[in-house]
Amino acid sequence: MLAFVGKEILNAMRYRVEMNIEGLYSERANKMRSSEIRELLELSQQPGVISFAGGLPNPDAFPSQQIGEIVSRILKEEGGKALQYGPTAGLREVREGIVNYVKKEGIKAKIDDVFLTVGSQQALDLVGRVFIDEGDVILVGLPTYLGAINAFLAYGAKLVGVPLDENGMRTDLLEEKIKELKDKGEKVKMIYTVPTFQNPAGVELSLERRKEMLEIAEKHGLLIIEDEPYRSLRFEGEPLPSIKSFDENGIVIYMATFSKILAPGFRLAYVVANEEITRKMVIAKQSVDLCTPTFTQLIAYYYIRNGYMERHVPRIIEMYKRKRDIMLDAMEKYFPDSCKWTKPRGGMFVWVELPKHISTIEMFQDAIKEKVAYVHGKAFHVDGSGENTMRLNFTNPSDELIEEGIRRLAKVIKARI
Repeated sequence: MLAFVGKEILNAMRYRVEMNIEGLYSERANKMRSSEIRELLELSQQPGVISFAGGLPNPDAFPSQQIGEIVSRILKEEGGKALQYGPTAGLREVREGIVNYVKKEGIKAKIDDVFLTVGSQQALDLVGRVFIDEGDVILVGLPTYLGAINAFLAYGAKLVGVPLDENGMRTDLLEEKIKELKDKGEKVKMIYTVPTFQNPAGVELSLERRKEMLEIAEKHGLLIIEDEPYRSLRFEGEPLPSIKSFDENGIVIYMATFSKILAPGFRLAYVVANEEITRKMVIAKQSVDLCTPTFTQLIAYYYIRNGYMERHVPRIIEMYKRKRDIMLDAMEKYFPDSCKWTKPRGGMFVWVELPKHISTIEMFQDAIKEKVAYVHGKAFHVDGSGENTMRLNFTNPSDELIEEGIRRLAKVIKARI
């Protein structure tokens, strides 16, 4: 009997502890939210589902053989260095390599302007740690990258959307929005943009608007976060200069990644900013992970130094352009006339707009039943709009499955209409 009572008391105590944990979470933790894309990806992994949902590179684009050769060499010749802790900002030779790498993009940088991060997502988080106070306003595209939305909201930012068109964020509306917010006493701090083949819309910020955005930021004393994960994946058209290449006053924080052109599993990216900003972000990074893995830094360093990257990227572009064309041709063939979609000149995504009365959130379960998946567009809109939109990824599925997936999706859309 006593043993039974003791067990009941122990269970009651355990229950009370579990109930009290909710009250121990920080305000910041309570602002965190799970990525809708990550949750949808779980559903899209069901057997037989053709998934256009993830923003995944194609595994056939990973240069496994060359990486294997580099890894063997590193372990043989520099194993002690590769497996050791490194500087928080990154290995000096890697940072020097990035200085030369971005110089080709017209970006003038010193080694102290550059540091390495564990993916661009960490760079976005560090921006939040260093710059965002509760209630600070960040201007973003409508739609915009979901990872940035979640990173900034976790630090208490107020996100205000600016509509996009085929030439990227509308800078005329951007200036209007900034004035309107300042008149209301709001503290506007920065503009976040993915200027080249934007995630999710696939559009490209025009040269004129790149310059206008910088002028607006300078005029109003704002930072620009220039996120460029897809810049190298251009299928057609002339490359446009980065916003950072015009930056004379050090207000642009430029970030890019090796995830789309080498391997996402390396979780390797870099930031280029003025030295003062870099120093603050590196200090913030010290408390996060001490340093970016030296092993993956050295792999990327030797991959670029040996000239592999220059030969590899054109092969990725050829593959992804073919996949984009297959998807666009299939959409022309199967989709109803009432649907509209972007025709990206690079990157990884096609953005689709359905008739206003169609909810892509409600339609998702119908799509899964037909064994096809996408990401609904509302997830990318900070104002709650976009329920009739969706994002399709064309880089990950095989060529053969792209047309069949679009045929299945068209069937679902027609049934809803």
